[in-house]
Amino acid sequence: MSKLKTFSVGGIHPDKHKITSACPIEDAGIPETVFVPVKQHIGAPAKILVQKGDRVKTGTLIADADGIVSADVHSPVSGEVIKIEEQTGETGYLETMITIKTEGDEWEESIDRTPDLVSDISASPEEIVNIIRSAGIVGMGGAGYPTPVKISVPAGKKIDCIILNGIECEPWLTADDRLMQEKGEQIIIGAKILNKALGIQKAVIAIDENKPQAIETLHQLTRRYVGVNIAVCRTKYPQGAERQLIAAVTGREVPPGCLPVDVGCLVQNVGTVHAIYEAVQKHKPLFERIVTVSGDDLENPGNFRVRIGTPASYLIDKAKPLGTPGKIIFGGPMMGVAATNLAAPVTKTTSGILLLKEDSVNIFEPTACIRCGRCAESCPQGLEPFAIAGFVRRGEYQSAKKIHVLDCMECGCCSYICPAKIPLTDYCKLAKYEIRKKK
Repeated sequence: MSKLKTFSVGGIHPDKHKITSACPIEDAGIPETVFVPVKQHIGAPAKILVQKGDRVKTGTLIADADGIVSADVHSPVSGEVIKIEEQTGETGYLETMITIKTEGDEWEESIDRTPDLVSDISASPEEIVNIIRSAGIVGMGGAGYPTPVKISVPAGKKIDCIILNGIECEPWLTADDRLMQEKGEQIIIGAKILNKALGIQKAVIAIDENKPQAIETLHQLTRRYVGVNIAVCRTKYPQGAERQLIAAVTGREVPPGCLPVDVGCLVQNVGTVHAIYEAVQKHKPLFERIVTVSGDDLENPGNFRVRIGTPASYLIDKAKPLGTPGKIIFGGPMMGVAATNLAAPVTKTTSGILLLKEDSVNIFEPTACIRCGRCAESCPQGLEPFAIAGFVRRGEYQSAKKIHVLDCMECGCCSYICPAKIPLTDYCKLAKYEIRKKK
């Protein structure tokens, strides 16, 4: 095997806790009621197309993309729309949601529900983009950027390399790992679909070295597909971030203020690419995803195929907690958010739900900064979090802006590594919020 790839600036090595990597994907079943947010993506909320009393099928379009940067939303179940109102989402903020009472599971007739693999890509490049748009596909690695916008290359730009992100560097999470193990060929065909849409021949699946089974599976499969290769990366967090992954795989650096397209790259999460396969080859909208439910005090941790809109409490019951968790997190422990409402639903960007014991989430009182510089050494963006924190404490947000706080991607490396337990990432988040609010 060739030398393992990684990025050069910053990064940390938290414990992996990938205890569910050997757990096959289970169908979570269908809850009695689902709560479907009309904004599960970056951009404008989708425009609601249904009203109370309407009956829908699984896969029915219930909210239409409102503008270019938006995404369609489809019903994850068949049943009756019982209310449309604001409810608390996973971030603790009120969000407009469509509540549907489940009645059976009748799918739209256009969806191909057979397990047969479809490898012949008959759709044209233009048709591929339109199908992805009508399927409501967004980035499923966490950002939620509408995929059709991302793959529509601006005039004067050219992409020559697609990177499929299978790194999954957050501790505990294994949804992408299992998807690569179980649906590897569908992911490869999804990569070929993107190749055709963009008119190029090169796609690279980047995988962390801590996923040996997925690596072996995809190595075997890619021998049958020209133009799709594997890049094994050394374990380091946050290797799955776009800029860091591009640097690791291609050696290209995305300058501050620029996008991956500016260096000829497109990065897509493997879950997103699998959804693209299902949309283009199976006519299936994005209304379900794989979610890891894990932690250090569960009887049945695992990876579940979950309908969008499923309450977190429903999944937590599936995992069978053995005690009272000290903290419940939506997403991973580094960039996820602490749960404030267990009735909050799974969305297109929910990669995991973690239940951690009290002694795993001890909260320490911060002490004085000792100027050790470890936060700066670990920052993958090359920032000085200790200096940013000082400016924020004094309310000097423009000074924080001058030392590039807006480049912070909120990965949590600085807070994790700080011996004084200063919440440096929170200071960076506050600075970005205040700067943007003033703008």
